[in-house]
Amino acid sequence: MSFFKLTASALAITAVSATTAAARDNVQVAGSSTVLPYASIVAEAFGENFDYPTPVVESGGSSAGLKRFCEGVGENTIDVANASRAIREKEIKACAEAGVTDIIEVRIGYDGIVFASQLDGPDFTSFEPADIFNALAPKVLVDGELVDNPYTMWSDFNPDLPAEEILAFIPGTKHGTREVFEEKVIAAGCEKTGAHDAMIASGMSEDDAEDACLAVRGDGRSVDIDGDYTETLARIDANVNGIGVFGLAFYENNTDKLKVATMSGVEPTTETISTGEYPVSRPLYFYIKAAHIGVIPGLKEYAEFFVADEIAGPDGPLAEYGLVSDPALEETQAVVADEQTMDAM
Repeated sequence: MSFFKLTASALAITAVSATTAAARDNVQVAGSSTVLPYASIVAEAFGENFDYPTPVVESGGSSAGLKRFCEGVGENTIDVANASRAIREKEIKACAEAGVTDIIEVRIGYDGIVFASQLDGPDFTSFEPADIFNALAPKVLVDGELVDNPYTMWSDFNPDLPAEEILAFIPGTKHGTREVFEEKVIAAGCEKTGAHDAMIASGMSEDDAEDACLAVRGDGRSVDIDGDYTETLARIDANVNGIGVFGLAFYENNTDKLKVATMSGVEPTTETISTGEYPVSRPLYFYIKAAHIGVIPGLKEYAEFFVADEIAGPDGPLAEYGLVSDPALEETQAVVADEQTMDAM
């Protein structure tokens, strides 16, 4: 993919020659497959506009990227971790134990979690979180009782949904998308159906009930996808009645293959996500190893370039690709400029 050259003056950023001595002269990034296309766009444009090598951007998932990020400090470790969720306390602890004590959190914008199926497949136009829970949970509430999930077709519990076999391809546990999917869809559906209250009434603790709400059935109707969205797309291509979970940007770049479902009557678009109307959205991040700034040439410049108005703003190339611009982008720019670490916030 090629991009127009952006002038440094237009971005109000000074492109400085890479003069810092270091064993490695390029920025190295890994992590979320959701953030990957945005980071790739920025890396290519950065290489074209600055006197630094183009950053190397790898995927692998949010958890895998943060694990690599937390391996330690030094030229043999990555500089930036992309994530489609916030870093967890246990990851911050693992980082600290490995000497990564100063972390800069950078929120780049927002993305929506969408449900999409084959263009020629069934129409899923009436989804509610309760429907996803009823379809995928191992135990559901039927006539006031928690029972093993008896449902095999979507129409079994919602006549407005297609009379098609339930088959869902959902993000694996290594993906940041999974956490948002669990929190905003599965857990919400568990509450809405009354299953959560029934679990508590049966003697479960609050914590155990919350964990039980997030479980998915193991009979093949819910399939974890550990790879990136291209693997999910391949599964949808091979299963006409299947539905998959994707990031908005991936869907928008594959509308020749996929059609999107509504959630709570709202179609996911940049507009409905930016207004909060679409209920399943999440912030996207990258994390910088502050100890590498000034050591790895171009690291801070790359971060500043990424969140510049002309890149991450509502009229920038990332928005054109599907990123919903952060209304608080100016605050994020200040965090990067001031190298403000998480423990200082």
